[in-house]
Amino acid sequence: MAVELTLVIPTFNESGNLRELVRRVDAALVGVDWEMIVVDDDSPDGTASLAKQIAREDPRVRCLRRVNRRGLAGACIEGILASSAPLVAVMDADLQHDERILPTMLEKIHAGADLVVGSRHVAGGSADAGFSPHRAAISRLAIRLAKDALRADFSDVMSGFFMLRRQIVEDCAPELAPTGFKILADIVASAKQDLKIEEVGYMFRERLAGESKFDVKVGLDFLGLMLNKVSGGRIPVRFIFFALVGLSGVAIHLSTVNLAMAALPVTFTVAQSIAVIVAMSSNFFINNSITYRDSKLKGFWPMLRGLLYFYTVCGVGAVANVGVAAWLYRLYPEVSLSALAGVVMGSVWNYTLSSLFVWRKD
Repeated sequence: MAVELTLVIPTFNESGNLRELVRRVDAALVGVDWEMIVVDDDSPDGTASLAKQIAREDPRVRCLRRVNRRGLAGACIEGILASSAPLVAVMDADLQHDERILPTMLEKIHAGADLVVGSRHVAGGSADAGFSPHRAAISRLAIRLAKDALRADFSDVMSGFFMLRRQIVEDCAPELAPTGFKILADIVASAKQDLKIEEVGYMFRERLAGESKFDVKVGLDFLGLMLNKVSGGRIPVRFIFFALVGLSGVAIHLSTVNLAMAALPVTFTVAQSIAVIVAMSSNFFINNSITYRDSKLKGFWPMLRGLLYFYTVCGVGAVANVGVAAWLYRLYPEVSLSALAGVVMGSVWNYTLSSLFVWRKD
């Protein structure tokens, strides 16, 4: 019999929860023809191996192991596109999502909904057990920002627990950002049709095993996604990160110049040169950690080679910056406009060449 529902489970170091998740889903979906696709980002704790072992015992379970790729959003997209079922649900492996509401979500889809969201912010829902006060406050702020940016008329835009018709993702897959954590917001913003969205409340539970993946990078991913959607998708998420890192480099540059002039017996030219190297080095390491973390350089020699390439790219970018600014100033003698055009040109050059040569994917 054809599978009706695919559960896509993105994982990283979730070996302690996987068997229990399968058991709970099986108990919740009695009478439903379902399958589970575990999409694992090459977890060092052996999650993929365990998933394949479970698959040998239960043919409804299968595993996609992703090597040299990271990110919950990308894992969800790949899992959904690997399904042939008409309906797909996304949920975490950490047991914080309540699998017992899956039948209710399925009923709402059958009744005509396009997307059903497991919500912590409607009747019957709560995040008190699973969130610290700090994380809860961040989540509430993020939800408000997302609802404004996406004009989303439902309460839990940041939910990672939802069910939808697979064709919705098939139609908008090329527009979805593979980096980041909040795939639901991206799907809603990128959908090719007006979606009928409903919500089902659930109690967000405490994690039983493993560690939370929530950190500052998740917040940056969310910020980048919102700016991308506000721009109508014209500005790539990765470029937004690259530009933000560049802004941090300006602050580091200015601080270094002042520190060198105050602490060292050097001229301004020497202090400026030191600041350029320090700022470029800082930008390289931050970009490697955040902007290009899905193709992160590791090891001494790859890092050194990448750093030297980055110096070269940024050096040529500086020439492009000055050249464009000077050319525009000759045509239209407006200092701010010309300088801004140069900065934009230099940034686009640095981003493009960095993506092609420094953090290229072989």
